[in-house]
Amino acid sequence: MVIDEFPYLAKANPELPSIIQEALRPLRDQRTGSRTRLLLCGSALSFMGRLLSGNAPLRGRSGLELVVRPLDHRLAAEFWDITDPRLAMKVNAIVGGTPAYRREFARGDTPKGPDDYDWVVRTVLNPDPPFREARYLLAEEPDLRDTALYLSVLAAVADGNATRGGMAGYLERKATDIAHPINVLEDAGLLHRDADVFRDNRPTYRIAEPLIGFYHAIMRPVWDQLERPGSATRVWQASRRRFVSNVLGPHFEQVCRDWALHHADPELLGGLPARVGHGVVHDPKARTGHEVDVAVIGIADGTKPPLLAVGEAKWNDTMGAAHIERLRHIRDLITLAGRYDTTNTQLLCFSGAGFNDKAHAAAAGDPDIRLIDLATLYNQA
Repeated sequence: MVIDEFPYLAKANPELPSIIQEALRPLRDQRTGSRTRLLLCGSALSFMGRLLSGNAPLRGRSGLELVVRPLDHRLAAEFWDITDPRLAMKVNAIVGGTPAYRREFARGDTPKGPDDYDWVVRTVLNPDPPFREARYLLAEEPDLRDTALYLSVLAAVADGNATRGGMAGYLERKATDIAHPINVLEDAGLLHRDADVFRDNRPTYRIAEPLIGFYHAIMRPVWDQLERPGSATRVWQASRRRFVSNVLGPHFEQVCRDWALHHADPELLGGLPARVGHGVVHDPKARTGHEVDVAVIGIADGTKPPLLAVGEAKWNDTMGAAHIERLRHIRDLITLAGRYDTTNTQLLCFSGAGFNDKAHAAAAGDPDIRLIDLATLYNQA
């Protein structure tokens, strides 16, 4: 027996979990002797997560808890039949790894090639298909009551305000006023908190679902125009720069972190990563902070965990010697801080536009320097 969208049924009848508990009350040998299995499915992550927690009626009655996660960037490219890595990254920055978006959201329309990125106009920005999907995703969560406030929080993050203080300033509210919406959005799986690996208690936030990020950065500010037939091309032409800076660039950085954690050869990094994050390294002499896009932390064997690698990710910039020197300087600052062991720290340069001759020469002469291009991220090297 399969019950889909169980959160909606339980919202209409809150006693439903207790009714199911009563039905499963017989002794274990009677339950295991039956071939009948009950599958409860739902897309509201926060609600489904509470079904088996604490004193919930169904706690102890479950034989399997399965979270169906989106496809990663490599599997998503295969699913969309996209072989060009640059095009695959652009598409992934909008629709992420949710398989249903290809069949239902885009109605089977995929980019015909690297030059067919106007696919966005035909699908995501086209009012004929269900382009309100990003709004529906938010409405599916039963705990989101004041949707206007939650939408505003997501809009603040999409506009580059990644800290609680930044969100509060954007919304002209106190940080304490948005603490609850942030926590609810986290529980719903719509907002993800990333700890700063170099500074304690300085978390940043990012939108977990790419389609929602694209909606708030590109679609929501001009929603009235998009609802008019024929406006999609005009809106897309005017939004491309914002798309690169607010959507594609941050998504590329996250893909680079995911690659380092899940796909990179441990021999390339000098060890198996325990976690991969980002953060800000303080420069006391210059009285400034240096942002690190990728920081790979290894498994601690001694007093200090090893810093396997620090990296910089640039989507549209051809990287050169200046980027490598910046990473060397950051590595020296981390060494002085003394929090991590930097004896074997690698320098990773991620670029969507490639590397110049000076970068290749530096990498050829220093085994600690790694140049990671799109082909490597998609295992095409």
